[in-house]
Amino acid sequence: MPLTEHKPDAVSQNYARALFDMAQAKGGNQAVETIQGEMEDVLELARQDKNFSEFLASRVIASKRRRPALEKMFRGNIHDLLLNFILLLNDRERLAELPAIAASLDHLVQTAFGRVEVDVFTAEPISADSLRTIGDRLGSIMGKQVIAHGYVDSSLIGGVKFQIGDQLIDASVATRLRRMRDKLSNEGSAALKARFDAIIDERSN
Repeated sequence: MPLTEHKPDAVSQNYARALFDMAQAKGGNQAVETIQGEMEDVLELARQDKNFSEFLASRVIASKRRRPALEKMFRGNIHDLLLNFILLLNDRERLAELPAIAASLDHLVQTAFGRVEVDVFTAEPISADSLRTIGDRLGSIMGKQVIAHGYVDSSLIGGVKFQIGDQLIDASVATRLRRMRDKLSNEGSAALKARFDAIIDERSN
């Protein structure tokens, strides 16, 4: 069974906090960012390689058998602190918690460094300059450093959607049309509602 993404719980948060504190004590913010980035690299490798993902999450493979393979794979390729942390998770049969721990660590880093990551969805790809401009404007509003990631959502007619953590801010044309349709429906205008239905259905196909 491969690694699965799930929401952080108390256990993953405790592990993330311990790793965060050790990294800061070892090398300050730079060490924290290095370890966070390398942990994400390990998870990305697991997402791309099903066999590697199953190797990490498998309960069939004994931790003592998996340990030498982990050391051979990661020694010299990732920060020693992260390697020791991964080996600790392995010894405690907690490697399956790695995605949740990474999510908890990401939240700790964003909070501690005054950052927030925002996913920006548009109907067409946007340039890096436009993405930075969006991030700067959101940052001035939120009072934080915004790291914006651009994604294409072909279901959008136009406009933009922002995903900030669990919060979705939808400013797309399709959503505005649906809101207008709902309003007309509540006001009982069947003819106009049907017209908006046709517009939305036509744009969706």
